[in-house]
Amino acid sequence: AGLGGTLLLGTVSLGAGLSGCDSQPAGSRPAQTGSGEPAYRFGFLTDDDIVMLQALVPAIIAPAILQKDRLPAVTAETIRGIDTGILRFSNATRKEIRQLFDLLTFGPSRLAVARIWSWDDASQADAAAFLERWRTSNIGLFNKGYIAITKITNVAFYGDPANFAVSRYAGPPAWATEALPQFQTDSL
Repeated sequence: AGLGGTLLLGTVSLGAGLSGCDSQPAGSRPAQTGSGEPAYRFGFLTDDDIVMLQALVPAIIAPAILQKDRLPAVTAETIRGIDTGILRFSNATRKEIRQLFDLLTFGPSRLAVARIWSWDDASQADAAAFLERWRTSNIGLFNKGYIAITKITNVAFYGDPANFAVSRYAGPPAWATEALPQFQTDSL
């Protein structure tokens, strides 16, 4: 199963690359309108990845958002957090995530494995149904894909200090943020 999954992901990534699918990071994007924040420069996520995540992230985090009108802004912040987090992963892990995202954004494979015609048109219910199919699938590759997507989304969402209150987390202790390099954001 592991070899088959590797071959499938490798083939899809190759097919997506040869078909002209965008594999370049999305680059600079303005922050939420009216927020006064500077533009964010995506270093990993492509335009297609962002569209996919705009469909998936709300299906994952919406239950935690009490003010539903904030969902679009929190989704955008979470997607930026996903990009920032992935940039800190090893090259091997980034390569695996790229293969997963290519599988889900390349039209023929997206239809075959996600049953989603277009992420642009996918409702929150469609995204939630896709995630549930992968969570409960008998195919280990889909289970691992589900875990990867939900884990990076949850880390980006709950790791944002603005969302600590949602989980009643007071934040990391001051000594940890001062001593551990992973809490230092100046390096990016």
